[in-house]
Amino acid sequence: MAIVNRKLKMVKIRSITYFCNPGWPLKGDELQRAGEFIALALTAFTAQGYEVQTTRLATIPFPDLVKSLDKEEITRLAQALERLGQELGFAYIALGPALPEHLESYPVIPQVLAGTENVFLAGLMATPDGGISLPAVRACAEVIHQAAPISPDGFANLRFAALANVPPGTPFFPAAFHDQDNPKFALATEAAGLAVEATTQARSLEDARSYLVSGVEDHASRLSAIASELASRLDVEFGGIDFSLAPFPQKELSFGTAIERLGVPTMGQHGSLAAAAILAEALDRAQFLHTGFSGLMMPVLEDAILAQRAGEGTLTVKDLLLYSAVCGSGLDTVPLPGDATVDQLYALLLDVAALAIRLNKPLTARLMPIPGKVAGDPTGFDFAFFANSRVMALEAGPLGKPLGGNETFVLRSSSRYLFRAPLTPHQPYSAGSKLYPGNSDAGSS
Repeated sequence: MAIVNRKLKMVKIRSITYFCNPGWPLKGDELQRAGEFIALALTAFTAQGYEVQTTRLATIPFPDLVKSLDKEEITRLAQALERLGQELGFAYIALGPALPEHLESYPVIPQVLAGTENVFLAGLMATPDGGISLPAVRACAEVIHQAAPISPDGFANLRFAALANVPPGTPFFPAAFHDQDNPKFALATEAAGLAVEATTQARSLEDARSYLVSGVEDHASRLSAIASELASRLDVEFGGIDFSLAPFPQKELSFGTAIERLGVPTMGQHGSLAAAAILAEALDRAQFLHTGFSGLMMPVLEDAILAQRAGEGTLTVKDLLLYSAVCGSGLDTVPLPGDATVDQLYALLLDVAALAIRLNKPLTARLMPIPGKVAGDPTGFDFAFFANSRVMALEAGPLGKPLGGNETFVLRSSSRYLFRAPLTPHQPYSAGSKLYPGNSDAGSS
């Protein structure tokens, strides 16, 4: 592959994510193997013209790594893995989610976030077999609330997400976690530029879809060939590609730009949902080994047009949740008022969990209350991967019982809402997983 064509330049690898069980105390041999793999993988992909933005390491859920959920011990684990990971070439580490069966694992997270710079964590709210845990949803809300003042700009919550129906093996952070002893790896892409290119060239909806499918398949074929050769040579399982339309804060690399070039006057107005559904369905049609979300990503602060429309007030939190119903990945980098209460956050997270389980799809919530800010205030982040916007209104109040109670309840997904069948080999849930037993045929966005 000596010549890199124009389309090839439109996609970057957001992350090569390596999944393993590092043990505690840390297994030196296992982590050394991880470091050797990532160095070779980085060389292999860059040699073929792909820019690799980050290399990442994701572990099994931290409650399964330690015998005691003592805050100090888990902080030591996080700091040790952060130091060693950087020595081995990993920019970021994910310690996986706190688990509903270990409710004491959630309060550990704010201290770990405060004691590290590049460690990500999550909290599991719901799984298809385990149901929606109201105590876990509330615990996630409490984590977000407690993490917000760690830094004056609320930035610590960038490294935490509440998860609903998210499978192991997802390469995007903070959602990434592993569920077995044998290592594997997966790729996450930054591919909103492909959607912008497809919708700019298109004269019809069918054109837009065909161009996007073709572009995705072109890259997926190239990426998969490199990955498969690495997997064979280094004896590490390749888990697939999360070919989500992740953006970068430039208009030509914005998911919002793609929506508007399909004919929507302003992202957030009616027609936006239909446009999102068309782009998401195009990803379903593309033939490659899917993993993770493989859908639309709408991170407000990482997308120039979404940030602009949120700042103008045409794009709301409710809009983002609505679009997630047609295969978004949930609520991501959403700037909220600094005085958002646990009860308000809980109500929003419960909606995310219910949508994920009812539609049988993975959704996350990465919410960022900004201390001292109220709805309408400008954000002021100094971060290359963010486009500044305005704080979004949170239309929520305390929920009364029974919604505000302590139950764990099961919602059955409705096949009436599963409007497509996977068109490619697609196994988002690991067979035999403790978290997702028997769900190998479940779909994802």
